[in-house]
Formats: sequence, C-alpha cells, structure tokens
Amino acid sequence: MDLTQARETKAHLATYARDLAERYGVAVTPQAAAAPCAPAEAVRAPTLAIGLAPSDEPGGYQIAVRYRLGVPAARAVVRRVAAEAGSSPDVRRTGRIRRLGPGRRGSTAGGMLEPQPPVATAQAAGETGRVRPLRPGVSIAHVDVTAGTLGGFVVVDPARSEGHDLPGGPDALYALSNRHVLDGVPGDGVLQPGPADGGTDPADRVGTVAAVVPLTAGERATVDAAVALLDDPQVDLEYPVGRVTTTAEAAPGDTVEKIGRTTGHTHGRVSAIEMDDVLVGYGPELGVLAFDGQIEVESTAPGPFSRGGDSGSLVYRSDGVAVGLLFAGSETGGADGSGLTYVNPIDAVLATFGVSLR
Repeated sequence: MDLTQARETKAHLATYARDLAERYGVAVTPQAAAAPCAPAEAVRAPTLAIGLAPSDEPGGYQIAVRYRLGVPAARAVVRRVAAEAGSSPDVRRTGRIRRLGPGRRGSTAGGMLEPQPPVATAQAAGETGRVRPLRPGVSIAHVDVTAGTLGGFVVVDPARSEGHDLPGGPDALYALSNRHVLDGVPGDGVLQPGPADGGTDPADRVGTVAAVVPLTAGERATVDAAVALLDDPQVDLEYPVGRVTTTAEAAPGDTVEKIGRTTGHTHGRVSAIEMDDVLVGYGPELGVLAFDGQIEVESTAPGPFSRGGDSGSLVYRSDGVAVGLLFAGSETGGADGSGLTYVNPIDAVLATFGVSLR
C-alpha cells in the first residue's frame, strides 16, 4: 500500500476494532483506563493500538496491530482485525506499556509505594555521574524525582514562539526531557545527576523547571515533555554525533539511535509510525493515558533499545537528524522479545513549547 491507502485502511480498522471490542466486551476508553479503582487492570486490558509499519515492498506500508493480553477475547479481536486489514499486517503482542522513567520519590497511593521501572545506578550503562559541561544522555531530574535522561538543548524559536511565554528571554538555553522526568511547577529545582544517582540540592542544581506539558487523567495525549531553564549556558552541543538541530518525520524502517542514562548508546529501527491508542501506564496519579500519533522503535542489537531511566532521550537518525523524544516502553514485542520503545514525534514536542533544537 502507498501512504494514502495505508492511512485510509488504518482509519477504517480503528473504527472496526472499536466496534469489535465493544461486542466482545474488552473495550477500554481513556476515561475508564484512568479510573483510580484499577489502573493496573486497565494497562493489561486487551485493547488495540493501530499504526503504519514498513512492508516488504520498497517505500510501501502495511498495517501495524499491537495488543496487550493473549486472552481468547483479545485474540479473537486481533484475528478479525488482521483479516480485515488485508495483506499480511504486522501483528505483535506488547504486554503492558509504561513510561520509562520514575515518579516522585516516595510517592504513594492507598498507602503503597508507586511501582516504577528500575533506575538502579549499578545497572546503568549510560552516564549516571556528575557531568560538566552538560551534554545529552546524562542523568537529570526534578529535585523530587529519581532519575531520567537529558535529551538535548533548545532555544526559543521566533517562528514558533507566538502564544508561548518561557522564562529566561530569547537568549536563554533550556534542557529538554520528559514531563515525568522534570515533573513540577515553574521555578522548581532541576538536578544533574538526578537524585537516584546521588544528585543533591543545591550542590548539583543546574536549572529550574520552565514549562511542562499538562497530562490529565482520562484525556488523550500526544507528547510527554518538559523544559528546564539552565543556569549555565555553557554546554556540550557536539556530543555524541555533532550538533543535532535538524528534525524530520520518522519513516517506517528508519535506522535510529539514542543516548540514554540507563542503556547508553543504542541502535534501533522504526517499526511503526502514527500509532494511535497506545495505552501507557502512569501509576496511581494519572492511571493509564492514551497517546496518539506515536513512533515505535525496536532494537537492532542484542538487548533492548531502552529501559527505565532512559525517558527523555532524543532519538535521531543515523545521519544526525532528530525524529523524536523517548518516553515509554513495552514488556515484549521486539525482535528478540526485549520490548518496544515508544517515542513522541519531535516536531510536536518542539511546537508545544515554541522552541527549536540548539
């Protein structure tokens, strides 16, 4: 299929899948998924995410179908959607999908600690120590969050800045990461390394929260992002592949890389684009959020493309062009069973704040 045909087929299948899910009694709306009574059960619900994957035909597309639980009702829905898709869709079971970064230290819900992906310093292949000047890929976090990844640096873009009012002025430099890594209110402290990696306030403070994308339980989302105003604009803009200032839309089959706090420098392939209804677990505070228009990446080397603590990493093509901001991962579904990574389109992230890559 060409791109137009693939998008038309995807739209048809999305409606068809919702009808089937309601018939089989397995549909989960964002509102139901975010209900505080059973967010974990909502994550495990056998709902479908549908997007566009590369086909064997050069430049062609096929439908990507992702489902969460292998119960009979879910398998029945998947089989019927796959048959309706026509030519050999790319069907994979992902298991649960959750943000790949921590929540606030000691956050609780119902008297129990909020479960989070591991960010143990001893297991990290990336940079968990104190790094000056700052550079992409290092540990960073809000003063009350454990640790995530500094994705890159941004500045106010006059062409995009109308309607945005970041603190610091037109010449300020900002660090880009995920909302759940820099989660707070403007003016809150940001540490490098993050608290889980030994960062303390004020000794390791590098800036303050400038803006965060609001995420609301029960509402659909496109990006999970935040920026921090840096105290010192002297940073390393050349690491790791030279200055990354150009962006592009990801295409199925693109080879990509990232530098993350936990898994370091990894390589992958864009396995799908325009993924809708990607349900991501955000813990008791937000429950499960439905993300649309997402990029999916699978590892092309042994081991996963990302793990907990890599949230906020900038994902770029092998030619140094940025395509997205890493924020979530699945339990399985990758080529070697190590899971899939989910990425916000970078242009949507930058437009949210009225900034461009520096």
